[in-house]
Amino acid sequence: MPVEITWWGHATCTVEDSDVRVLTDPLFARRLAHLRRRRGALPPPEASRADVAVVSHLHADHLHIPSLARLAPGTRLLVPRGALRAVPGLRRLTRLRVTEVAPGDQVKAGDLVIRAVPARHDGRRLPLGPHRSPALGYVVEGEARTYFAGDTGLFDSMAEEVGPVDVALLPVGGWGPYLGEGHLDAGRAAQALARLAPRSAVPVHYGTYWPIGMDAVRPHEFHAPGEEFVRLAAERAPGVAVHLLRHGESVRSEGAR
Repeated sequence: MPVEITWWGHATCTVEDSDVRVLTDPLFARRLAHLRRRRGALPPPEASRADVAVVSHLHADHLHIPSLARLAPGTRLLVPRGALRAVPGLRRLTRLRVTEVAPGDQVKAGDLVIRAVPARHDGRRLPLGPHRSPALGYVVEGEARTYFAGDTGLFDSMAEEVGPVDVALLPVGGWGPYLGEGHLDAGRAAQALARLAPRSAVPVHYGTYWPIGMDAVRPHEFHAPGEEFVRLAAERAPGVAVHLLRHGESVRSEGAR
């Protein structure tokens, strides 16, 4: 049974595997603080339909309380350990079944196992926030093993700690003209792809949000990362099929090897 991946924009994807829908880092806002959605229509209401939602880290463009509030009552929500203490708004989402996880933890959802894996990224809610949680990636294991990297830098033990995967959802850009430490750009994402060696990959976390009033500042950092990742992946990981999706577009991928 093929696994279906839908990219809604930024780091928000639906992974449908074994009749279970997993939603990553839900962000359904037209505007978030100084950011506005510059490309791609807002996801339709059905985008918020999920059996499980996973949050990779506490930054507001990944843990967005108003978007999480749109999830149906009873939805399972996985968040990094310590998130309930660091983000009081999470405690108001009483209709959701919130579970804190850390690297190595596994959660069963139907016929899926969702495994939390390490990421290299700042885990604080705010730049000077007093509480820190681990930044995470997740591997969704069912008919396929799908790796959602969240936000992460490249690290030496990535392939070992993530394990074998069939599909990789990799960040290739950001929401501003400069990427700070703990991020993948198109080149580093292509290096990660070569280490992970999945069957297929989808670039995410680019070409969606941009600071208001900065459309003319380094515009290639907004438009180019997806295409640049495709080009570099062909050089560094030629055996991997890379699917460049438009917002709201889906692709089906084969099951586990």
